[in-house]
Amino acid sequence: MSDELKLKIKLLSDTTFGRGDGVAGLIDQEVEHDDCGFPYLRGRTLKGLLSEECDNLIVLLKDDIQKHWLDVRNKLFGVPGSVLETMSIMHVGDACLPHKLTQVVSIKMQKEKDQQNKLTPTDILNSLTTIRRQTAINPESGSSDKGSLRSARVLIRDRPNTQARFTANLFFDQELTKDMKSLLVVGVLALRHLGSGRNRGRGHVQCSLYDAQKNNLTQDTDLLNHFGTITGDK
Repeated sequence: MSDELKLKIKLLSDTTFGRGDGVAGLIDQEVEHDDCGFPYLRGRTLKGLLSEECDNLIVLLKDDIQKHWLDVRNKLFGVPGSVLETMSIMHVGDACLPHKLTQVVSIKMQKEKDQQNKLTPTDILNSLTTIRRQTAINPESGSSDKGSLRSARVLIRDRPNTQARFTANLFFDQELTKDMKSLLVVGVLALRHLGSGRNRGRGHVQCSLYDAQKNNLTQDTDLLNHFGTITGDK
């Protein structure tokens, strides 16, 4: 593969990387997590959200400019029912916590597996998350609807002035053009909400994109201003 970028995600509010089910008798909505209890966001989900944001930006363009950037989008993300010639050139990995952190904790869990007070996946999950509860209000009575209480596990937001905790690797089957980088940059900046409960105040995030030299591409004004123009790739 020719290029590799890193997409970093900072949680500005409590967030649920939902997995579509809950835990009977405990919570209605669980976060996606691995065998050690570390939460993560599936790469397929992240790619779909990024594609949606790019689509929302391209639809605002006009005529030939829109067609040009739609072609760029289709090259990056592919098209439904793709054959070999129209498959996506981009592969998105899961958004995970720092590898060094998960590796150290995993080794510790392995060493303690036969001890009585061993560190468990539940301990890990509980240290990074909390449970939020909400109920529906009856507009006529002003009281909560019977049986409407719902609970969801959420990832605790990142502290102010700290680095983003979650990182996803983006791999490409060929070298990226300037158009492709530009589209990715504006799409990443537009991606401001992730996970479940996005219309209830959860999942507010700040995303940034870095190249192999650790340059923050989302601060590259040349790439930002390039979107929506047709000047030829350089």
